[in-house]
Amino acid sequence: MFTGFFISALRAVKFSLQDIARNFWLSIVTITILVLALFSINILLSVKIISKSAIDSVREKIDINLYLKTDAPEDEIMALRAQLSNLGLVKEVTYISKTDALEAFKEQHRNNPEVLMALRELNSNPFTPTLVIKPKNVEQYEELINSLNRLQSDIIESKNFSNPKEMLNKINSIAEKVNQAGIFVSLIFVVITILVVYNSIRVAIYTHQREIRIMRLVGASHWFIRAPYLISSFVYTIIGLTLAILLFYPFLSLLQPYLEVFFSGYNFNIVTYFNQNFNKIFGLEFLVASLINIVASFVAVRKYSKV
Repeated sequence: MFTGFFISALRAVKFSLQDIARNFWLSIVTITILVLALFSINILLSVKIISKSAIDSVREKIDINLYLKTDAPEDEIMALRAQLSNLGLVKEVTYISKTDALEAFKEQHRNNPEVLMALRELNSNPFTPTLVIKPKNVEQYEELINSLNRLQSDIIESKNFSNPKEMLNKINSIAEKVNQAGIFVSLIFVVITILVVYNSIRVAIYTHQREIRIMRLVGASHWFIRAPYLISSFVYTIIGLTLAILLFYPFLSLLQPYLEVFFSGYNFNIVTYFNQNFNKIFGLEFLVASLINIVASFVAVRKYSKV
């Protein structure tokens, strides 16, 4: 029994591949639409990943600087740092001494001799000790600012409170609009894919009406008659996804240098991300595309194979 089923399955696959070859141009159109649909979906996914990374990078850079008096005693600075660290809204407090600030400035302007010369002419360290405060939650940034405004300390010279909320809202708004546009385009391609697959199966059935009648006369089962067309949709999915991946990775490679400039100072690589999540991303796309194509094929087969 198992041997008979296996032979029937092989024959169904053979008939499916023959049908794809016979309707070569129709198959090319079907696969092309599939490739465009999958490519657009992956572009949408890339935009989503990039926008999330951009928001995360902005969040990572958000901090509050407390500039301390030049002559502030070290023990009082450490006491203030400990006091700030105990605030529930604070993630981390970093102490930058005058010496560290000077060295960081020199490193930042190492290729600018005019700035370094002006610094040497001062013959003193113009920088003040600083406490850099990172908020635990950006959404509670204003609450943290209010807490710091209530903080009383004689060694605090000035505070730098820049609210990043507007910048984050703009990035979120742009990302949301791009995602909405991408979803709309992807849905259009999905609908077109369903129609094209449905039509290709319909045409294939029409071209084999005589063979289907003969199969019915000799007692072929419904499964054996319909299976080749369902398998064709599965083959379309495999070929379409493979071509989409082969086209998409060069696109990512071209995009990566621009992202490296944009995310300067951050370890972000879009190609690496897709490599690490290859099975998850493309496996899910394969399952969804297969399901859509098989459903479209099944509807067409049910409707047009009754000859």
